Amino acid sequence: MVIAAVMASMAMVAIEATIVSTVMPQIASTLGGLHLYSWVFASFLLAQTAMTVVFGKLSDIYGRKPVMFIGIAIFLAGSLLAGLAWSMPAMIVFRLIQGIGAGAIQPVSLTIVGDLYPVQERGKVQGYLASVWAVSAVVGPLLGALIVQQLSWAWIFWINIPIGLLAALGFHLFLREAPIRRQTSVDILGAVLFALGIAALMVALTEFGIGNIGAAFAWTALFAVTTLLFVAQERRVADPMISGRLWGARIIATVNGAALLSGMALIGITTFLPMFVQVVLQRSSVVAGLALTMVMLGWPLGATLASRTFLRVGLWRLVIAGALLVPVGATAFALLSPVSSPAQAAVGSFVMGLGFGLLSLSSLILIQEATELSQRGSATASNVFSRNLGSALGAAFFGAVFNFGLTRGGSATVTDEQLRQLLEGTSTSTADAAMRLAIGGALHLSFAAMLAIGLGVLALSLTLPRHGLGRRLGAIS
Repeated sequence: MVIAAVMASMAMVAIEATIVSTVMPQIASTLGGLHLYSWVFASFLLAQTAMTVVFGKLSDIYGRKPVMFIGIAIFLAGSLLAGLAWSMPAMIVFRLIQGIGAGAIQPVSLTIVGDLYPVQERGKVQGYLASVWAVSAVVGPLLGALIVQQLSWAWIFWINIPIGLLAALGFHLFLREAPIRRQTSVDILGAVLFALGIAALMVALTEFGIGNIGAAFAWTALFAVTTLLFVAQERRVADPMISGRLWGARIIATVNGAALLSGMALIGITTFLPMFVQVVLQRSSVVAGLALTMVMLGWPLGATLASRTFLRVGLWRLVIAGALLVPVGATAFALLSPVSSPAQAAVGSFVMGLGFGLLSLSSLILIQEATELSQRGSATASNVFSRNLGSALGAAFFGAVFNFGLTRGGSATVTDEQLRQLLEGTSTSTADAAMRLAIGGALHLSFAAMLAIGLGVLALSLTLPRHGLGRRLGAIS
């Protein structure tokens, strides 16, 4: 029953990642403020990323149950308000509140599983959780379309309320947790500085991505100042928000570095694969969506495979296998050409998804088993944080690579309207072929960068120590 509550709470966050994307055009047409469109997603992501580590630390101090209750309450409050939003700025604020709640739900859910199950059984349960994300990727868009047709768009947010209440009830009735409050002070200033610094970094990346260089540098300066203050604060306090000993441990640093690069590669696929299939290969959005969905098919399969074999094969080998599949799949993207079949893109997506699944689940178990119970929440949160931060970095990085590719090809004049017409097949310009060629060249450069990042994932994973993972990991390393 506790796992059912965990899956329900994670389903809220997972579905929210896909259902809002489907319905957002209708929301924007109702609320106006189209120029703020991207901030509806950015506000959620920056709040979630900034608060993940904070709530992970709090769960180590006060216990998983109360922090999970707080996370669900904040998420449901944001969902209720988002359904009542009267303008785009209001929607952005309420999505930010949702993101704060998600920053507690995601890492603490994974930590609860680590607490309840021995390593021999944990892999199977983590596989169940991976399936939540896969099902949500398929159900989310369909559910969003159905809700908009039959009900108001507000219900895409309000549907979270009964799910969240049932999850909270499940934790209240069935999660037995001994009081574990430690005699320690909470580094409130450190938490505030960390959240502010990560938020500034995320905003800076977003501004760079949309070309607001002046604003981006201003936010980068705020990030730099906040980082310096945060480092000074962490050196001063006895129990810091981020433990240098924990985050700097070779196993955790290596696995989190690979998670960050994996997050970058994943956002590269989701951002540019549909554009390549539609613009360069001139296939429908349905074909592009199917090619992209293969990532979400491979991911849970990889996680399930890891959960069933890691005791026999070993976590180290599975991490290496997953890391190897990432550049192998990226190679299929780097070899795409205007005459390629969409099946090649689909195969590349599937292989990379399989690698992500193997790598993510093996890394999570590795981190949880390599740390003490008193630090498990922080360690789990560090892995979730690294992957989320990688997605944010990847969005800015690949956006810059794509724009550079267009400029290098002499096609910086491709406008948003021209791109929209190419996607919809309504353009009648004689320059269509040249624009498709230019966009194809820029996308090819982006896919080459994705391959380089995939090789970075493999290189980092190869530095993971095979032995000396601790007595608890000795039999499964």
